[in-house]
Amino acid sequence: MNFNSHMDLVVGIAVGLVNTLTEGERRGRPYTPPVGEARRTALIEIGAGDLGEQDTTVLAEMAVELRAVFTAVADGDIDAAAHQVNHLLDVTHARPHLNRHDGEPWHLHFHGAGGTVSTDWVAGCATGLAVVLGSEFHDRLGVCTAPHCDRVYVDTSRNGTRRFCSTACQNRVKTAAFRARGR
Repeated sequence: MNFNSHMDLVVGIAVGLVNTLTEGERRGRPYTPPVGEARRTALIEIGAGDLGEQDTTVLAEMAVELRAVFTAVADGDIDAAAHQVNHLLDVTHARPHLNRHDGEPWHLHFHGAGGTVSTDWVAGCATGLAVVLGSEFHDRLGVCTAPHCDRVYVDTSRNGTRRFCSTACQNRVKTAAFRARGR
């Protein structure tokens, strides 16, 4: 999948926000999102930047809303996913405009008027997800199918057959299947 590098970036950030900031299961174990300074560090690592406590709190709340998009697609309910994206576009007041910064060429941003850094990120992520859902790649969003893992992914493979959030989960499933065959 390759819409353009900016869309790929914001969809990747959406995956990072959901996987970092929502509780559940990860690679066979319960997952609790980081808080405080650990949350700020995690957001820097996924590319959202160094944010204050208020912005990290908003992103944590909105990550739950972003997760609903991936869950709906994984459940085969594209209508629910589209409605959730429309809701996010509405609450963030996302609007397209061209921007150029850091020596980059002109590219689209989707910040809302008077938004905060956190809502601007969610607006961009929602727009990126809208582009995916409105294309032939709408089924490329998913939730890991490994047991005891609910992390999300975007399938950028050529054949579109990804089912796991990571190689670690894929290997866990393959190892379990191998052991089951050996019994």
